[in-house]
Amino acid sequence: MLTLGLVLALIAGCGSQAPYATHQAPHDYQRIAPPTAGGAPPRSQAQLPATPSAQDRGSGRPGMTPAPVLMYHVIAPPPAGAPFPGLYVDPDRFASQMQALAQAGYHAVTLDQLGAYWRRGVALPPGKPVVITFDNGYNSQAAQALPVLRALHWPAVLNIQLTGLPPSQGGLTGTQVQAMLASGWELDTQGLSHADLVTLGPTELHAQVAAVRITLQQRYHVAVNWFCYPSGHYDPAVIAAVKAAGYAGSTTTIPGWGQPSQDPYRLERLRVLRGITPGGLLDFIAQTRHAPAPPPAYGS
Repeated sequence: MLTLGLVLALIAGCGSQAPYATHQAPHDYQRIAPPTAGGAPPRSQAQLPATPSAQDRGSGRPGMTPAPVLMYHVIAPPPAGAPFPGLYVDPDRFASQMQALAQAGYHAVTLDQLGAYWRRGVALPPGKPVVITFDNGYNSQAAQALPVLRALHWPAVLNIQLTGLPPSQGGLTGTQVQAMLASGWELDTQGLSHADLVTLGPTELHAQVAAVRITLQQRYHVAVNWFCYPSGHYDPAVIAAVKAAGYAGSTTTIPGWGQPSQDPYRLERLRVLRGITPGGLLDFIAQTRHAPAPPPAYGS
């Protein structure tokens, strides 16, 4: 089982950027050794009515319940020689983790749902809210994670980059993305090319943050309301660009729960590493509920 101290130590070393390769190596993670083991589907954003109902408008009283936001990458065993084995979660282990969450009373929601609850009191499904996010756009997220979540009638969040991993190298196809959206998943983005945003000038930053949102909206006909910082790097200039592009908020790689009182442009997440057991995941979630707020900048 992973201890909180071990997980935080591993996460502290994350954030480097390496090119994609045919072995599906995630490129927002530094090399680590694997840790020791320790109702009906929701409507897609494209199906939501243009005029919100009274229920969608909410009570007007902001919701106060926090929620863990989980971060996954590849749902598959790591191939031999994979430089980033920690970001591979076996399909059977992933399914067991989801069952453990359900048995513990959790129910997955999207960031849009959580944001509407926090801002306007729009009701969430029964149970304790949890957000399940998937970064980069790997084929296994559709092939392995989607069926597990569909059986639970749970949505998830896909953080895709526009120039992502090509299908020939294990990336998602457009058809797979459409299938995920049809199952109630939310489409968000890590930008154009997973660049280190804190190193960019205004023109490049606009292309990575604002232009890519417009392209994805036109391609998939969904809102794309949340940004995911590549490698978790951000600073005040990056946050300002995300706000100017119209995003409702953004997610980091800093461990902790999403809190209704925190800055929505520095939303914390919990990276799920290879080797964590279902019980270990529940412990990790519980131990990080009161983690410190993210700093004003990270990775700069």
